Amino acid sequence: MNPKKNKVAIVGAGSVGATIAYNLVVRGLVNEIVLIDVNRDKAEAESQDILQGMPLGKSVSVYASDYDGCADAEIVILTAGAKQKPGETRVELLDRNVSITRSIVGSILASGFAGILLVVTNPVDILTHLAWKLSGFPENRVFGSGTVLDTARLRSFLATRCEVSPQNIHGYVIGEHGNTSFPAWSTVTVGGVPIKQYLAMRNDLAPELHERLREEAKIYVREAAYAIIKGKGSTFYAIAQAVGTIVESILRDERRILPVSTVRRNFNGIPETAFSYPAVIGSNGVVHQLEYRLNDEEERELSESVDFITANIGKVALTLND
Repeated sequence: MNPKKNKVAIVGAGSVGATIAYNLVVRGLVNEIVLIDVNRDKAEAESQDILQGMPLGKSVSVYASDYDGCADAEIVILTAGAKQKPGETRVELLDRNVSITRSIVGSILASGFAGILLVVTNPVDILTHLAWKLSGFPENRVFGSGTVLDTARLRSFLATRCEVSPQNIHGYVIGEHGNTSFPAWSTVTVGGVPIKQYLAMRNDLAPELHERLREEAKIYVREAAYAIIKGKGSTFYAIAQAVGTIVESILRDERRILPVSTVRRNFNGIPETAFSYPAVIGSNGVVHQLEYRLNDEEERELSESVDFITANIGKVALTLND
Protein backbone atom coordinates (compact mmCIF):
# COMPACT_ATOMS: atom_id res chain seq x y z
CA MET A 1 0.00 0.00 0.00
CA ASN A 2 1.41 3.36 -1.04
CA PRO A 3 1.26 5.67 2.01
CA LYS A 4 1.06 8.71 -0.28
CA LYS A 5 -1.92 7.51 -2.30
CA ASN A 6 -4.46 9.35 -0.09
CA LYS A 7 -7.27 7.04 -1.08
CA VAL A 8 -10.40 6.56 1.00
CA ALA A 9 -13.13 3.98 0.42
CA ILE A 10 -16.61 4.66 1.79
CA VAL A 11 -19.00 1.74 2.23
CA GLY A 12 -22.54 3.08 2.04
CA ALA A 13 -23.56 5.79 -0.42
CA GLY A 14 -26.57 7.00 1.53
CA SER A 15 -26.91 10.48 2.99
CA VAL A 16 -24.05 10.03 5.47
CA GLY A 17 -21.62 8.29 3.12
CA ALA A 18 -22.22 10.67 0.22
CA THR A 19 -21.93 13.74 2.44
CA ILE A 20 -18.65 12.43 3.90
CA ALA A 21 -17.34 11.99 0.35
CA TYR A 22 -18.34 15.54 -0.53
CA ASN A 23 -16.80 16.88 2.68
CA LEU A 24 -13.47 15.16 1.94
CA VAL A 25 -13.44 16.61 -1.56
CA VAL A 26 -14.16 20.15 -0.36
CA ARG A 27 -11.41 19.84 2.26
CA GLY A 28 -8.92 18.85 -0.45
CA LEU A 29 -7.82 15.93 1.71
CA VAL A 30 -7.81 13.02 -0.71
CA ASN A 31 -6.72 12.13 -4.21
CA GLU A 32 -9.16 9.28 -4.65
CA ILE A 33 -12.55 8.29 -3.21
CA VAL A 34 -14.35 5.07 -3.99
CA LEU A 35 -18.04 4.71 -3.10
CA ILE A 36 -19.36 1.21 -2.48
CA ASP A 37 -23.04 0.44 -2.04
CA VAL A 38 -25.38 -2.49 -2.47
CA ASN A 39 -27.27 -0.13 -4.80
CA ARG A 40 -24.57 0.41 -7.43
CA ASP A 41 -26.71 2.92 -9.32
CA LYS A 42 -26.92 5.08 -6.20
CA ALA A 43 -23.15 5.00 -5.74
CA GLU A 44 -22.65 5.86 -9.43
CA ALA A 45 -25.10 8.77 -9.21
CA GLU A 46 -23.50 10.22 -6.06
CA SER A 47 -20.06 9.94 -7.66
CA GLN A 48 -21.21 11.74 -10.78
CA ASP A 49 -22.93 14.47 -8.77
CA ILE A 50 -19.66 15.20 -6.94
CA LEU A 51 -17.52 14.90 -10.08
CA GLN A 52 -19.58 17.41 -12.00
CA GLY A 53 -18.56 20.11 -9.55
CA MET A 54 -14.83 19.42 -9.98
CA PRO A 55 -14.23 22.22 -12.51
CA LEU A 56 -15.37 24.66 -9.81
CA GLY A 57 -13.26 23.29 -6.96
CA LYS A 58 -10.80 20.56 -5.99
CA SER A 59 -9.81 17.87 -8.46
CA VAL A 60 -10.34 14.41 -6.98
CA SER A 61 -10.98 11.01 -8.53
CA VAL A 62 -14.41 9.87 -7.30
CA TYR A 63 -16.01 6.69 -8.58
CA ALA A 64 -18.25 3.76 -7.67
CA SER A 65 -16.79 0.29 -7.30
CA ASP A 66 -17.22 -3.09 -5.69
CA TYR A 67 -15.18 -4.14 -2.65
CA ASP A 68 -12.03 -4.60 -4.73
CA GLY A 69 -11.78 -0.81 -4.52
CA CYS A 70 -10.83 -1.14 -0.83
CA ALA A 71 -7.62 -3.05 -1.53
CA ASP A 72 -5.21 -0.11 -1.76
CA ALA A 73 -7.10 2.44 0.35
CA GLU A 74 -5.51 3.96 3.44
CA ILE A 75 -8.88 4.21 5.17
CA VAL A 76 -12.19 2.40 4.74
CA ILE A 77 -15.16 4.18 6.29
CA LEU A 78 -18.21 2.10 7.23
CA THR A 79 -21.47 4.04 6.99
CA ALA A 80 -23.82 1.39 5.61
CA GLY A 81 -26.68 0.29 7.82
CA ALA A 82 -30.29 0.78 8.76
CA LYS A 83 -31.37 4.40 9.21
CA GLN A 84 -32.42 5.61 12.65
CA LYS A 85 -36.14 6.27 12.80
CA PRO A 86 -37.78 9.15 14.70
CA GLY A 87 -37.92 8.22 18.39
CA GLU A 88 -35.60 5.25 17.92
CA THR A 89 -32.40 5.06 19.97
CA ARG A 90 -29.10 4.21 18.32
CA VAL A 91 -28.80 0.92 20.18
CA GLU A 92 -32.21 -0.15 18.83
CA LEU A 93 -30.50 -0.35 15.43
CA LEU A 94 -28.27 -3.12 16.71
CA ASP A 95 -30.12 -6.21 15.48
CA ARG A 96 -30.50 -4.76 11.98
CA ASN A 97 -26.92 -3.56 11.67
CA VAL A 98 -24.95 -6.47 13.11
CA SER A 99 -25.54 -8.73 10.11
CA ILE A 100 -24.87 -5.86 7.70
CA THR A 101 -21.57 -5.02 9.40
CA ARG A 102 -20.58 -8.67 9.48
CA SER A 103 -21.05 -9.02 5.74
CA ILE A 104 -19.29 -5.74 4.97
CA VAL A 105 -16.20 -6.47 7.06
CA GLY A 106 -15.87 -9.89 5.44
CA SER A 107 -15.99 -8.32 1.97
CA ILE A 108 -13.45 -5.64 2.92
CA LEU A 109 -11.03 -8.26 4.24
CA ALA A 110 -11.46 -10.35 1.10
CA SER A 111 -10.18 -7.40 -0.95
CA GLY A 112 -6.82 -7.55 0.82
CA PHE A 113 -7.35 -4.24 2.63
CA ALA A 114 -4.67 -3.54 5.26
CA GLY A 115 -5.35 0.04 6.36
CA ILE A 116 -7.45 1.78 8.99
CA LEU A 117 -11.09 0.81 9.49
CA LEU A 118 -13.26 3.74 10.64
CA VAL A 119 -16.76 2.80 11.81
CA VAL A 120 -19.57 5.38 11.62
CA THR A 121 -22.62 3.06 11.51
CA ASN A 122 -24.70 3.10 14.71
CA PRO A 123 -24.60 1.93 17.41
CA VAL A 124 -21.01 2.91 16.75
CA ASP A 125 -19.34 1.74 19.97
CA ILE A 126 -20.79 -1.77 19.74
CA LEU A 127 -20.14 -2.07 16.00
CA THR A 128 -16.59 -0.80 16.46
CA HIS A 129 -15.94 -3.73 18.78
CA LEU A 130 -17.61 -6.09 16.31
CA ALA A 131 -15.58 -4.77 13.35
CA TRP A 132 -12.37 -5.12 15.37
CA LYS A 133 -13.25 -8.67 16.37
CA LEU A 134 -14.12 -9.71 12.83
CA SER A 135 -11.14 -8.01 11.21
CA GLY A 136 -8.38 -9.37 13.41
CA PHE A 137 -6.66 -5.99 13.09
CA PRO A 138 -4.81 -4.44 16.05
CA GLU A 139 -6.81 -2.01 18.21
CA ASN A 140 -5.09 1.07 16.80
CA ARG A 141 -6.41 0.35 13.28
CA VAL A 142 -10.12 -0.13 14.07
CA PHE A 143 -12.03 2.65 15.77
CA GLY A 144 -15.29 4.54 15.52
CA SER A 145 -16.36 8.15 15.05
CA GLY A 146 -17.45 7.95 18.69
CA THR A 147 -18.42 11.18 20.42
CA VAL A 148 -16.49 13.55 18.15
CA LEU A 149 -19.83 14.94 16.95
CA ASP A 150 -21.31 14.95 20.46
CA THR A 151 -18.32 16.98 21.62
CA ALA A 152 -18.81 19.47 18.78
CA ARG A 153 -22.45 19.81 19.83
CA LEU A 154 -21.34 20.45 23.41
CA ARG A 155 -18.94 23.17 22.29
CA SER A 156 -21.60 24.79 20.14
CA PHE A 157 -24.14 24.75 22.98
CA LEU A 158 -21.73 26.16 25.57
CA ALA A 159 -20.40 28.81 23.20
CA THR A 160 -23.91 30.23 22.87
CA ARG A 161 -24.50 30.21 26.62
CA CYS A 162 -21.06 31.59 27.51
CA GLU A 163 -21.12 34.11 24.65
CA VAL A 164 -17.74 33.13 23.20
CA SER A 165 -16.54 31.42 20.03
CA PRO A 166 -16.95 27.61 20.06
CA GLN A 167 -13.26 27.41 19.14
CA ASN A 168 -12.47 28.68 22.64
CA ILE A 169 -14.53 25.97 24.33
CA HIS A 170 -12.62 22.77 25.13
CA GLY A 171 -13.82 19.59 26.79
CA TYR A 172 -15.20 16.20 25.85
CA VAL A 173 -18.32 14.10 25.78
CA ILE A 174 -17.38 10.53 26.69
CA GLY A 175 -18.87 7.06 27.09
CA GLU A 176 -21.46 5.75 24.65
CA HIS A 177 -22.37 7.65 21.50
CA GLY A 178 -25.97 7.46 22.65
CA ASN A 179 -28.30 7.99 25.57
CA THR A 180 -25.70 7.25 28.28
CA SER A 181 -23.12 9.75 26.98
CA PHE A 182 -22.23 12.72 29.17
CA PRO A 183 -19.95 15.76 29.15
CA ALA A 184 -16.91 15.20 31.35
CA TRP A 185 -17.56 18.55 33.00
CA SER A 186 -14.24 18.59 34.83
CA THR A 187 -12.48 18.67 31.43
CA VAL A 188 -14.43 21.69 30.13
CA THR A 189 -12.61 25.01 29.85
CA VAL A 190 -13.41 28.39 28.33
CA GLY A 191 -10.29 30.04 26.97
CA GLY A 192 -8.22 27.73 29.16
CA VAL A 193 -10.20 28.66 32.30
CA PRO A 194 -12.25 25.89 33.99
CA ILE A 195 -15.88 26.55 33.15
CA LYS A 196 -16.97 26.88 36.79
CA GLN A 197 -14.30 29.52 37.30
CA TYR A 198 -15.23 31.27 34.06
CA LEU A 199 -18.89 31.50 35.05
CA ALA A 200 -17.90 32.87 38.49
CA MET A 201 -15.90 35.61 36.74
CA ARG A 202 -18.98 36.77 34.85
CA ASN A 203 -20.86 39.20 37.07
CA ASP A 204 -23.82 39.15 34.68
CA LEU A 205 -24.34 35.39 35.07
CA ALA A 206 -26.31 34.03 38.01
CA PRO A 207 -24.30 31.83 40.46
CA GLU A 208 -26.73 28.95 40.05
CA LEU A 209 -26.08 28.85 36.29
CA HIS A 210 -23.18 26.42 36.66
CA GLU A 211 -25.18 23.40 37.85
CA ARG A 212 -28.13 24.19 35.60
CA LEU A 213 -25.85 24.57 32.60
CA ARG A 214 -24.19 21.23 33.29
CA GLU A 215 -27.52 19.40 33.25
CA GLU A 216 -28.79 21.32 30.24
CA ALA A 217 -25.61 20.49 28.32
CA LYS A 218 -26.00 16.79 29.05
CA ILE A 219 -29.61 16.78 27.88
CA TYR A 220 -28.78 18.80 24.78
CA VAL A 221 -25.95 16.48 23.72
CA ARG A 222 -28.11 13.38 24.20
CA GLU A 223 -31.18 14.72 22.41
CA ALA A 224 -29.74 16.92 19.64
CA ALA A 225 -29.84 14.19 17.00
CA TYR A 226 -33.44 13.22 17.78
CA ALA A 227 -34.66 16.75 17.10
CA ILE A 228 -32.92 16.75 13.71
CA ILE A 229 -34.19 13.28 12.80
CA LYS A 230 -37.73 14.32 13.70
CA GLY A 231 -37.45 17.40 11.51
CA LYS A 232 -35.72 16.04 8.40
CA GLY A 233 -35.37 12.28 8.76
CA SER A 234 -31.64 11.92 9.40
CA THR A 235 -28.44 13.71 10.37
CA PHE A 236 -25.54 13.89 7.93
CA TYR A 237 -23.87 17.31 7.63
CA ALA A 238 -22.36 17.45 11.11
CA ILE A 239 -21.30 13.78 11.22
CA ALA A 240 -19.62 14.26 7.84
CA GLN A 241 -17.70 17.19 9.30
CA ALA A 242 -16.70 15.07 12.30
CA VAL A 243 -15.51 12.20 10.11
CA GLY A 244 -13.65 14.66 7.87
CA THR A 245 -11.76 15.89 10.93
CA ILE A 246 -10.80 12.33 11.90
CA VAL A 247 -9.67 11.50 8.35
CA GLU A 248 -7.66 14.70 8.18
CA SER A 249 -5.84 13.83 11.41
CA ILE A 250 -4.97 10.40 9.98
CA LEU A 251 -3.87 11.42 6.49
CA ARG A 252 -1.89 14.45 7.65
CA ASP A 253 -0.63 12.78 10.83
CA GLU A 254 -1.92 15.77 12.78
CA ARG A 255 -2.16 13.86 16.07
CA ARG A 256 -5.32 15.62 17.13
CA ILE A 257 -6.92 14.59 20.39
CA LEU A 258 -10.38 13.29 19.49
CA PRO A 259 -12.94 11.32 21.53
CA VAL A 260 -13.19 8.38 19.13
CA SER A 261 -14.62 4.99 20.04
CA THR A 262 -11.81 2.53 20.70
CA VAL A 263 -11.49 -1.04 21.88
CA ARG A 264 -10.35 -1.20 25.50
CA ARG A 265 -9.04 -4.21 27.39
CA ASN A 266 -9.38 -4.73 31.13
CA PHE A 267 -11.28 -1.53 31.80
CA ASN A 268 -12.82 -1.76 35.29
CA GLY A 269 -12.29 -5.50 35.17
CA ILE A 270 -14.05 -5.89 31.79
CA PRO A 271 -11.89 -8.07 29.49
CA GLU A 272 -12.99 -6.32 26.27
CA THR A 273 -15.24 -3.39 25.50
CA ALA A 274 -15.34 -0.24 23.37
CA PHE A 275 -16.34 3.30 24.20
CA SER A 276 -15.60 6.90 23.33
CA TYR A 277 -12.75 8.63 25.12
CA PRO A 278 -10.09 11.13 24.00
CA ALA A 279 -7.20 9.62 22.05
CA VAL A 280 -4.37 10.93 19.90
CA ILE A 281 -5.10 10.16 16.22
CA GLY A 282 -2.32 10.02 13.62
CA SER A 283 -1.20 8.22 10.49
CA ASN A 284 -1.22 4.81 12.20
CA GLY A 285 -4.64 5.37 13.73
CA VAL A 286 -4.83 5.53 17.52
CA VAL A 287 -1.38 6.65 18.72
CA HIS A 288 -2.26 6.46 22.39
CA GLN A 289 -5.18 6.88 24.78
CA LEU A 290 -5.41 9.74 27.22
CA GLU A 291 -6.32 9.33 30.86
CA TYR A 292 -8.14 11.98 32.88
CA ARG A 293 -8.63 12.34 36.59
CA LEU A 294 -12.43 12.41 36.55
CA ASN A 295 -14.43 13.27 39.64
CA ASP A 296 -16.45 10.63 41.47
CA GLU A 297 -19.72 11.42 39.69
CA GLU A 298 -18.08 11.28 36.27
CA GLU A 299 -16.40 7.98 37.11
CA ARG A 300 -19.81 6.58 38.07
CA GLU A 301 -21.43 7.85 34.86
CA LEU A 302 -18.62 6.43 32.76
CA SER A 303 -18.89 3.04 34.45
CA GLU A 304 -22.65 2.95 33.87
CA SER A 305 -22.23 3.93 30.23
CA VAL A 306 -19.51 1.32 29.61
CA ASP A 307 -21.57 -1.36 31.38
CA PHE A 308 -24.48 -0.57 29.04
CA ILE A 309 -22.27 -0.87 25.96
CA THR A 310 -20.62 -4.05 27.22
CA ALA A 311 -23.98 -5.70 27.89
CA ASN A 312 -24.95 -5.08 24.27
CA ILE A 313 -21.58 -6.32 23.03
CA GLY A 314 -22.43 -9.50 24.94
CA LYS A 315 -25.73 -9.77 23.05
CA VAL A 316 -23.85 -9.51 19.76
CA ALA A 317 -21.44 -12.24 20.86
CA LEU A 318 -24.37 -14.55 21.60
CA THR A 319 -25.80 -13.82 18.14
CA LEU A 320 -22.49 -14.60 16.45
CA ASN A 321 -22.25 -17.92 18.29
CA ASP A 322 -25.75 -19.07 17.24
